[in-house]
Amino acid sequence: MERREEEFIISLMGKDPELKKYYEEHQELEKKLSGYQNKSHLTPLEEVEKKRLQKLKLAGKDKIMELLGKYR
Repeated sequence: MERREEEFIISLMGKDPELKKYYEEHQELEKKLSGYQNKSHLTPLEEVEKKRLQKLKLAGKDKIMELLGKYR
């Protein structure tokens, strides 16, 4: 997510609890994914979990962008 978008989201979080929820989930998924990205080798189960988290993160970002559309 671009810095400008993040600043816009943060400015709106107090007004929109749904946006806040999705943004916080997005941040949490980003932290979890960074743990997998720092590993040099992933087990098959870790690969599956990484893909699952990536899909959740992408779906959340889509929802965030949809919600931001209301404010633009």
